[in-house]
Amino acid sequence: MPYQVKILEPVREYMESLKVAEQGIIRADMEAMQSGDLQSVRTKHLRGKIYELIVGNHRVTYFLADNSLYFIRGFRKKSAKTPKKEIEYAEKIYREIENKR
Repeated sequence: MPYQVKILEPVREYMESLKVAEQGIIRADMEAMQSGDLQSVRTKHLRGKIYELIVGNHRVTYFLADNSLYFIRGFRKKSAKTPKKEIEYAEKIYREIENKR
Protein backbone atom coordinates (compact mmCIF):
# COMPACT_ATOMS: atom_id res chain seq x y z
CA MET A 1 0.00 0.00 0.00
CA PRO A 2 1.63 3.28 -1.06
CA TYR A 3 1.94 6.14 1.39
CA GLN A 4 1.98 9.88 0.89
CA VAL A 5 5.32 11.30 1.98
CA LYS A 6 5.88 14.56 3.80
CA ILE A 7 9.55 15.50 4.05
CA LEU A 8 9.94 18.30 6.56
CA GLU A 9 12.50 21.08 6.12
CA PRO A 10 15.03 19.74 8.68
CA VAL A 11 15.33 16.52 6.63
CA ARG A 12 15.77 18.50 3.40
CA GLU A 13 18.52 20.58 5.00
CA TYR A 14 20.27 17.51 6.38
CA MET A 15 20.10 15.74 3.00
CA GLU A 16 21.55 18.78 1.23
CA SER A 17 24.56 18.69 3.57
CA LEU A 18 25.43 15.13 2.47
CA LYS A 19 27.36 13.82 -0.51
CA VAL A 20 25.21 13.04 -3.53
CA ALA A 21 25.81 9.28 -3.15
CA GLU A 22 24.63 9.35 0.48
CA GLN A 23 21.58 11.38 -0.51
CA GLY A 24 20.72 8.77 -3.13
CA ILE A 25 20.93 5.86 -0.71
CA ILE A 26 18.69 7.59 1.84
CA ARG A 27 16.28 8.71 -0.87
CA ALA A 28 16.05 5.12 -2.21
CA ASP A 29 15.05 3.85 1.25
CA MET A 30 12.47 6.62 1.59
CA GLU A 31 11.03 5.72 -1.80
CA ALA A 32 10.84 2.04 -0.81
CA MET A 33 8.93 3.06 2.30
CA GLN A 34 6.65 5.31 0.24
CA SER A 35 5.74 2.37 -1.99
CA GLY A 36 4.75 0.40 1.12
CA ASP A 37 7.90 -1.72 1.33
CA LEU A 38 8.79 -1.37 4.99
CA GLN A 39 10.51 -4.76 5.09
CA SER A 40 13.54 -4.00 2.89
CA VAL A 41 14.67 -0.98 4.91
CA ARG A 42 16.16 -0.87 8.41
CA THR A 43 14.01 0.92 10.94
CA LYS A 44 13.85 1.06 14.71
CA HIS A 45 10.96 1.88 17.02
CA LEU A 46 12.03 4.69 19.34
CA ARG A 47 9.00 5.63 21.44
CA GLY A 48 5.25 5.78 20.94
CA LYS A 49 4.59 6.53 17.26
CA ILE A 50 8.19 7.62 16.58
CA TYR A 51 10.60 5.51 14.53
CA GLU A 52 13.93 6.05 12.84
CA LEU A 53 15.07 5.04 9.39
CA ILE A 54 18.60 3.62 9.61
CA VAL A 55 20.92 4.12 6.64
CA GLY A 56 24.55 3.44 7.59
CA ASN A 57 25.37 6.01 10.26
CA HIS A 58 22.54 8.30 9.12
CA ARG A 59 19.19 8.39 10.87
CA VAL A 60 15.90 9.99 9.87
CA THR A 61 13.14 10.16 12.47
CA TYR A 62 9.63 9.58 11.15
CA PHE A 63 6.10 8.58 12.01
CA LEU A 64 3.06 7.30 10.13
CA ALA A 65 -0.26 9.14 10.42
CA ASP A 66 -3.33 8.86 8.20
CA ASN A 67 -1.57 6.96 5.42
CA SER A 68 1.23 9.55 5.32
CA LEU A 69 4.87 9.09 6.24
CA TYR A 70 6.27 12.18 7.93
CA PHE A 71 10.06 12.37 7.82
CA ILE A 72 10.94 14.74 10.65
CA ARG A 73 14.68 15.29 10.99
CA GLY A 74 17.91 13.69 9.84
CA PHE A 75 21.13 13.34 11.80
CA ARG A 76 24.36 11.38 11.91
CA LYS A 77 24.37 8.70 14.59
CA LYS A 78 27.44 9.09 16.81
CA SER A 79 26.57 6.90 19.81
CA ALA A 80 24.67 3.73 20.64
CA LYS A 81 21.53 5.59 21.74
CA THR A 82 19.40 7.98 19.74
CA PRO A 83 19.72 11.42 21.33
CA LYS A 84 16.78 12.20 23.60
CA LYS A 85 16.36 15.62 21.96
CA GLU A 86 15.74 13.94 18.57
CA ILE A 87 12.98 11.75 19.99
CA GLU A 88 11.41 14.66 21.87
CA TYR A 89 11.50 16.87 18.77
CA ALA A 90 9.79 14.16 16.69
CA GLU A 91 7.14 13.70 19.39
CA LYS A 92 6.51 17.46 19.42
CA ILE A 93 5.98 17.48 15.63
CA TYR A 94 3.71 14.43 15.90
CA ARG A 95 1.53 16.18 18.51
CA GLU A 96 1.36 19.35 16.39
CA ILE A 97 0.23 17.41 13.31
CA GLU A 98 -2.27 15.34 15.31
CA ASN A 99 -3.77 18.52 16.78
CA LYS A 100 -4.30 19.98 13.28
CA ARG A 101 -6.49 17.06 12.24
